[in-house]
Amino acid sequence: MRLLYTLSISLYSLAIRLVSVKNQKAKLWVDGRKNWKQGLKNAMKNNTKPVVWVHCSSLGEFEQGRPVIESIKEKSDNLFILLTFFSPSGYEIRKKYAHADYVCYLPSDTITNSINFVTIANPTVALFVKYEFWYNYLKVLKNRDIPVWLISGIFRPSHHFFKWWGFWFRKQLNCFDHFFLQNQASAQLLDRINIKNYTIGGDTRFDRVIEVAKSGKEIEIAKTFKNNKFTIVAGSTWQADEDILTRYINESDNDFKYIIAPHEIDKEHVQQIVSKISKKTIKYSEVNTNTDLLSAKVLIIDNIGMLSTLYRYADLVMIGGGFGKGIHNILEPAVFGIPIIIGPNYQKFNEAVELVKRETVFTIKSYNEFSELVNNLSGDKVRLKKIFETQNQYIKAMSGSTTIIVNKLLSITETL
Repeated sequence: MRLLYTLSISLYSLAIRLVSVKNQKAKLWVDGRKNWKQGLKNAMKNNTKPVVWVHCSSLGEFEQGRPVIESIKEKSDNLFILLTFFSPSGYEIRKKYAHADYVCYLPSDTITNSINFVTIANPTVALFVKYEFWYNYLKVLKNRDIPVWLISGIFRPSHHFFKWWGFWFRKQLNCFDHFFLQNQASAQLLDRINIKNYTIGGDTRFDRVIEVAKSGKEIEIAKTFKNNKFTIVAGSTWQADEDILTRYINESDNDFKYIIAPHEIDKEHVQQIVSKISKKTIKYSEVNTNTDLLSAKVLIIDNIGMLSTLYRYADLVMIGGGFGKGIHNILEPAVFGIPIIIGPNYQKFNEAVELVKRETVFTIKSYNEFSELVNNLSGDKVRLKKIFETQNQYIKAMSGSTTIIVNKLLSITETL
């Protein structure tokens, strides 16, 4: 079975190489792994510190690993952080991440690559984030008695580990020394297959968003634009979300302000959004000292990196993706105690499920539902106060996972 698995990995890599001729993301995936061995050797050549290897699939998983990395660096300067990514969407954005000593792509999970990578990196402990399961890497780490932890782990009944035919895949789980899980449901699934080495510690992203909120960072353009008026911030929106929001902007007669941060920020798409709006709209990139921010109704964010801070100016938030494969990050606005509106596809996101139950996150399927909800929420101060209190209670209750993980990790590395 291991040979079949490795063959499938090799075929997948070959397919990406073929596609890379015409696909830019695939090209980044291929090019980023060229000469990986020499790059890793150069990075490790003069290192004398214990290596903590943190592996993330993409940018979302990085945000869960990030609080752990930064807490490690804050508490100890005697550890080398090796950060790896599977996807270009994570690596290309975080390849210069200051808190990691070396950042690179994870080579394809072949037997040869896994042996070479672990031999060169020689990690003291490996942290895989959320649900990264690469059998050959896990097997090599297990054989060399290198502790492997899954952090912010989450499992669902649909995962192949829990199917009647999942015996071989369950071998991957047996390679982990400890699971730091997000919720009780994941623990119950592991119990079913007689895995007990877990801690229910929550999601490290909660610790991250709390830190962002505490930073008090201001974006002066957004602050001036808001002008103390009721403001809706729409984050990581796709066309289906934007169609609903722009229609509401055009048809409503309120004095709201709107900040839209689309998922796709290429000029063509941004201009498409602008063309749909009948009220005064400005792009963030075009703001200068002569721009009349006060009279504008809509501010389009055509850059990356400020969305988590923008939510502090929101009185209500719309999160995109719920009409497609799934919603984007709702914790970033939730930490500010703001009501959040999402599309119907959210079930894979535990925090969304929990906050929908608590009636602080609201789902919509149509423009009419969105319009009615916004109009009701914006005029109900008692309800908004209750949402604020409920959000804060939930965020506080779910925080602290980072401390649990880092304290356990330092107890291992300090003995070396």
